[in-house]
Amino acid sequence: MSLERDWQNFITENVEERTIFTYIQGLEEVISNFKPRTMTEKRRLTLARQNLREVKRFARKMQNEVQMLHEKLSILEENVAGDD
Repeated sequence: MSLERDWQNFITENVEERTIFTYIQGLEEVISNFKPRTMTEKRRLTLARQNLREVKRFARKMQNEVQMLHEKLSILEENVAGDD
């Protein structure tokens, strides 16, 4: 058993599980840990939170559209396979 090989397996395992929602969650955590010191920073953080909410909303919408397109594609492929 190699520690190097185990470490590489651990690293590559996490890479495969990343989605846009993983990145969004990471950004939410970074933003939530900021402590604004001025009113300008506070406004910027508020704007960043609003933008992140919009990004999350659009990401969910895109994910739903991709899922719907996958379903349509599988139906089309079944129809083509059935015609052969």
